[in-house]
Amino acid sequence: MFSKETYIKRRDELKKRVGSGVLLFLGNDEVGCNYRDNTYDFRQDSTFLYYFGQPYAGLNAVIDIDNDREIIFGDELTIDHIVWMGNQPTIHEKAAGVGITETRPSAELATYLDRAVRAGQTVRYLPPYRGDHSLALQSLLGVKPGNEKPSVDFIKAVVDMRNHKTDEEIVEIERACNVTADMHIEAMKVTRPGMRECEVAAALEAVAQANGCRLSFPTIATTHGQTLHNHYHGHIIKPGDMLLVDAGAEVESGYAGDMSSTICADKTYTRRQKDVYDIQVASHFAAVGALRPGVPFVKVYELAAEVICQGLKDLGIMKGNPADAVAAGAHAMFFPCGLGHMMGLDVHDMENFGEELVGYGGKPKSTQFGRKSLRLGRELEPGFVLTIEPGVYFIPELIDYWGAEKRFADFINYGELEKYRDFTGIRNEEDYLITPDGARRLGKKIPLTTDEVEALR
Repeated sequence: MFSKETYIKRRDELKKRVGSGVLLFLGNDEVGCNYRDNTYDFRQDSTFLYYFGQPYAGLNAVIDIDNDREIIFGDELTIDHIVWMGNQPTIHEKAAGVGITETRPSAELATYLDRAVRAGQTVRYLPPYRGDHSLALQSLLGVKPGNEKPSVDFIKAVVDMRNHKTDEEIVEIERACNVTADMHIEAMKVTRPGMRECEVAAALEAVAQANGCRLSFPTIATTHGQTLHNHYHGHIIKPGDMLLVDAGAEVESGYAGDMSSTICADKTYTRRQKDVYDIQVASHFAAVGALRPGVPFVKVYELAAEVICQGLKDLGIMKGNPADAVAAGAHAMFFPCGLGHMMGLDVHDMENFGEELVGYGGKPKSTQFGRKSLRLGRELEPGFVLTIEPGVYFIPELIDYWGAEKRFADFINYGELEKYRDFTGIRNEEDYLITPDGARRLGKKIPLTTDEVEALR
């Protein structure tokens, strides 16, 4: 938690931006994993954390702008709770810690909202991402699951505030990034042929645990890097393999790190692996060099894609003009994902609010294959924190699908491409803060080039 003044300032700013109505904040509750008392690891809703700072289950809140009231709703622990889980501050003490003086039992939330509606007030809420939130909205406001109509004004205000990270937030994100870097460095040190992927995952996740962190998302540690989000860890790492690792730490305050690396199973990469790896690194460096305020991130994405196309053209896998290939969408054979995303209290910050509002400033996204997966496209502004993670992937199913109809045959040399169908994929990723005059990497440097990785092998 930050100081109570931080949360008071945030709520005051939010009230100014929205202007009227009752703002409803649904905190998270415990959720059973396979039965009620065996729960998933609890994580508070990020927007609730942002404005109310409390990491405890069973809390909800309202900001009644019209009547200048801020209330946290929750119930005190019973002796049964205390016996099994230990004591906690009282609801009043929790509220006082973030500058709120008014608290009410949970049962009074429905009554409060009903009175607000009867008085003609607008009750504004954010998009639900949990089933229990949808059910809560049905109980509290009569909104049927699937028929929610979140307040766009409320979303826009929250997005604009959370997108612009303050200095104290950057300190927390950098802490998460430092631990994240150590996780990847450990993976580079321990990976050996004959190990199972799960052994590498265990080693890097132990680094997070040892630093008092949880994971910011489920770890990817796979020799099948052509599958973009591969969470299976059962393969044996063989000589000649590459292990793609995508993992991050989340510090106690909730802020995330997110990095990727691609590690040779042997002490060195093969010549063919280096050829493709160097293309990915060139794309990465080009993207980082283009980061600065005022630049549309979609242009950075296109630059990264063009560098990939040029590199693959040099290998004989692609042909034609790289810029034309990117405009047509041919690059998506090898780069079917986005270049990066916002990061903060969510590893994909506020993604449940809608990518167009968060990453595009309300403007529509492209529907083109590959480009439609670009989560961030808007002009960059100081205070934005984002990832840079271009990849080069050889996906056999996609090769077969496009190859059967010779799609983009003016840009893709399918005969040469066939030689790489077993290559898998490469991704490296760093986290950056947009500064007033450019960008700054957050966290320790992780090895990025083949020479840097091999130095740890």
